[in-house]
Amino acid sequence: MNFKRNSLFQRNMEPEEENMGPEGGVLAVWGSPSSGKTVVSVKLAEYLAKKKRNVLLIFADMTAPPLPCVCAAADLEGERSLGSILAAAHVTENLIKKNCMFYRKNDYLSMTGMLKGENVFTYPPYEQEQAAELIVQAKEVAPYVIIDCTSTIASDILSAVALMEADTVLRLVNCDLKSISYLSSQLPLLRDNKWDADRQLKVASNVKQQEASSHMEQVLGNVAFQIPHSTEVERQCLEGEMFGELCLKESRAFRKEIEKIGKEVFGV
Repeated sequence: MNFKRNSLFQRNMEPEEENMGPEGGVLAVWGSPSSGKTVVSVKLAEYLAKKKRNVLLIFADMTAPPLPCVCAAADLEGERSLGSILAAAHVTENLIKKNCMFYRKNDYLSMTGMLKGENVFTYPPYEQEQAAELIVQAKEVAPYVIIDCTSTIASDILSAVALMEADTVLRLVNCDLKSISYLSSQLPLLRDNKWDADRQLKVASNVKQQEASSHMEQVLGNVAFQIPHSTEVERQCLEGEMFGELCLKESRAFRKEIEKIGKEVFGV
């Protein structure tokens, strides 16, 4: 594979070993397209906020910005963009604070991402330095940081840096052959030790009853979590109310798995 000079996939750095304690940490949520990365990120952030933990949710996608789709615009305080943060020469704690949006229904939850109508060309291009500074300074803004990564790590600097710098990475995959094929094409990019891909937690996502999840687990290897399909969650996504309460019995298994992830990853 031929990547441009100084590509993230050509660096040769030894990984820094960091252990996430119960006081917080950075979680990167990554995986195949349509595997539920944004859903898991949002529901985990909501879970932490309800536990009265200050959490910052970062939406990395600049091609199809999720921020305008997670909740009603009236539920967000301010209209600030991730693009303004990454466009700076240096990312500071105050810069992030000034460009965060706050969820009016929970004082413990803040988020940043691209706004409706914005795209990767709306702001000047950023470099790996700004992405790394964003992650470091985000930990000063909130002890719990969740980064909703894009699937295309070969072209998305922020998502690629997040996979290297996060304390924990969730690797989501749907129980279908196309998702397996996608990961097979991406994992060779992460062979260098700096990615520490072997420590990524594998997650079978959006598992439906009729799907052979046990077979997928054999293909994927050890799966840390299995997130079941929920029609209620699907409806919330379609209606743009992803922070909504899950009230139906059929969502019980989904809620329990999100809680399990929160406890095992963040100790909350």
